[in-house]
Amino acid sequence: MRIVQHLDPDLLRTFLAFADGGSLARAADVVGRSPSAVTAQMQKLEEIVGEPLFLPAGRSRALTDTGQELVGHARRILDLHRTALLSLKGGRAEGRLTVATTQDFAEHGLAPLLRLFTGTHPRLRLNLRIGRSGELSAAFEAGSIDVLIAMRLKPSADEVTVLREPMLWLAGADGLVRTEGELPLALLDPPCGFRDAALTALERTGRRYRIAATSQSLSGLRAAVAAGIALTARTARWVGQGIAPAPAEFGLPELGEVSFTVRVRADAPPAARDLGGVLGEGLAV
Repeated sequence: MRIVQHLDPDLLRTFLAFADGGSLARAADVVGRSPSAVTAQMQKLEEIVGEPLFLPAGRSRALTDTGQELVGHARRILDLHRTALLSLKGGRAEGRLTVATTQDFAEHGLAPLLRLFTGTHPRLRLNLRIGRSGELSAAFEAGSIDVLIAMRLKPSADEVTVLREPMLWLAGADGLVRTEGELPLALLDPPCGFRDAALTALERTGRRYRIAATSQSLSGLRAAVAAGIALTARTARWVGQGIAPAPAEFGLPELGEVSFTVRVRADAPPAARDLGGVLGEGLAV
């Protein structure tokens, strides 16, 4: 009798990392494995499914029809797996956790993850704090924050996940009001890693610019960009609500990647590490 093999959640996580990132190298970075280990995992998954999941696409790979179908199944399986584990552990958890995040994640991706966690931890109280990376990192180091999502300043032993995302030049969806002369920029007040990356890239390439708008908050920055006053540098999480990638004809220089980190205070309650894992996994896609 042939025994039906099960779909290992670890294999499915790596598979979804490929589906969301578009390459095995990107998937390896997300799941924290070597490219050869990821390749071996995907070969194992193909053996279990019994059908090819990938096909060549230039120098990369694309999903077959079976692979595309598996994406939906994988998401549902992992959602049920995660909810079951959280419910079993969360029923006993109580007390209070303070979670801090930059506005980038507060606006894009955080809400459903917090909803899941609070729903499976009915006796646990969450306090949410939103601010800038420098301010929040200092508060975390002082012990007043249990779980932190912020720009990565340096490697740390309390990191749960490192999220790497490309920085993009962004503009108002209707374009700039004025396109002649120096490139108008909207930037956060220093210190700011995105500000530094934008100015360094422009100065490196000799592109003339002027700072047309500054703000202490991301809401002010978003208003300036959406109004067509200036461009800014952020990640794809900002796209939408009147903001779009800057047109290619602007000829803007590459900005590289930015790293965010999910950190959990070493002496925080056990539920904090569970939350950190949920956030690290959920925000990486």
